[in-house]
Amino acid sequence: MIRIQGGRRLKGSVEVAGSKNAALPLLFACLLSDDDCHLTGLPDVADIRTAARLLERLGASVERHDPSSMTINCSGVDQWEAPYDLVRTMRASFLVLGPLLARFGRARVSMPGGCAIGARPVDVHLSALRLMGARIETVRGYEEASTDGLKGAHIILEKPSVGATENLLMAASLARGSTRLENAAREPEVVDLARALQKMGANISGAGSSVVEIEGVERLGGMTHRVIPDRIEAGTFLIAAAMTRGEVTVKGARAEDLRELVTALESAGAVLRDNGDGMTARCDKRPSAVNVATAPHPGFATDLQAQFMAMMSIADGASLITETIFENRFMHVSELQRMGADITLSGNSALVRGRVSLSGAAVMATDLRASVSMVLAGLAGDYQTDVLRVYHLDRGYERIEEKLRSLGADVERVDMEGPY
Repeated sequence: MIRIQGGRRLKGSVEVAGSKNAALPLLFACLLSDDDCHLTGLPDVADIRTAARLLERLGASVERHDPSSMTINCSGVDQWEAPYDLVRTMRASFLVLGPLLARFGRARVSMPGGCAIGARPVDVHLSALRLMGARIETVRGYEEASTDGLKGAHIILEKPSVGATENLLMAASLARGSTRLENAAREPEVVDLARALQKMGANISGAGSSVVEIEGVERLGGMTHRVIPDRIEAGTFLIAAAMTRGEVTVKGARAEDLRELVTALESAGAVLRDNGDGMTARCDKRPSAVNVATAPHPGFATDLQAQFMAMMSIADGASLITETIFENRFMHVSELQRMGADITLSGNSALVRGRVSLSGAAVMATDLRASVSMVLAGLAGDYQTDVLRVYHLDRGYERIEEKLRSLGADVERVDMEGPY
């Protein structure tokens, strides 16, 4: 449990960890090579440890030098199954499908789990891999896939799925011939994966645009790569500064990755400065209400929607927040309401009427980003807030209570007994 005594202005400097969402596909890309792959800048969070265990289960050697660096060697991989007990906790585990098929011609991967934020079907992944020559069938909760050799294809994704784009980048890198991927995801994490694959010898062009071309090669080598900073953690701290009327320098925050959030925060009255190696956010007054709608990158990130809603709960005026990515990503609303937030849901939109302040309460985290929105609400609220089920939080935020304390917050982790 995280316990927060609210009402303190955040002030100081904090450094964000490496991106969890970038690190996970990078770890699974190591399956494409027999050579050593060195990754640095890894966040020390639960999902990274789960990914390392999955690689070891497949037969890889994983050496962790310190909390932020690993060397992975997949020359000993002799298993092709990603079991339910690991995949159920982390949806990104499904990203082993493309590399295993490309290199070994077979894979058996459990249907994925992760946060309960709505249906995230893997049909986009499967239909595209079938176009590349994979045979796939669902057998008792597993996707069982095989191929006599993947071949390049012209693939038009029905939506710009980040996971599908990443799976296909990895699979096509070892396929025979050329792959043209249209309506590809443009997120910075996708670009980071492409850069790492290029270091391994992959022939990829267009990453970061909606059309990506991959010319398959016979073999990929090792690489040394540093994970990009976590733009979602960076955005979370920028919002926290504005919510608490504080001033925080977020080292590692990159303005080009957070353009829509920066625009929204400035519209709310915050002053933001790009420092080159990070950003500073300052807000001297109660934030103003701002309407936002989530969208694929470069739009407003769905992973920042819950945090922004927490800020709008104490804003001056009414705001409309529309969620276009996941149909069930408003589960934090009922918990914010427990703290006094005035929020009315209608379909995929939430009308938030800002209050001067929220009241501390015991609240329940339902997913990763919802959990941190509860923490932000507690920081800006009156009295004490207890956030339960913080295992969600630990999947994606490294030492968040320590970082918040360094900024002057009254936050502590409390061990507790019981079902939570």
